[in-house]
Amino acid sequence: MAKNPKTPTPGKPVRGSTTGKPIMALLDLLGNRWALRILWELRDAPLTFRALQEACDGVSPSVLNSRLKSLKEARFVENTDAGYALTPLGMELQEKFGSLYQWAEKWAASLRE
Repeated sequence: MAKNPKTPTPGKPVRGSTTGKPIMALLDLLGNRWALRILWELRDAPLTFRALQEACDGVSPSVLNSRLKSLKEARFVENTDAGYALTPLGMELQEKFGSLYQWAEKWAASLRE
């Protein structure tokens, strides 16, 4: 697969950082519009392109294609016979989101108090 020069990569400057530190590349990648949503929608099962587009509230096909390409290059998403799915690395990242999700719920509750 040809590398997309726009895909944030550890070791190279990214938006907001010239250090190339892996955390900065990850945050840049996940900060791209729709990237987190795509990963979130794939958390339970693979989805076809059309199903993923619908799950993402009708994101345009060109943007979805672009984000999927970046997420595949980052090795978080892969094509399977059942559609797009999280890779083992993507599933591990999803587990990390679980802790962040719980924290966000706690934060939201504190704001309601």
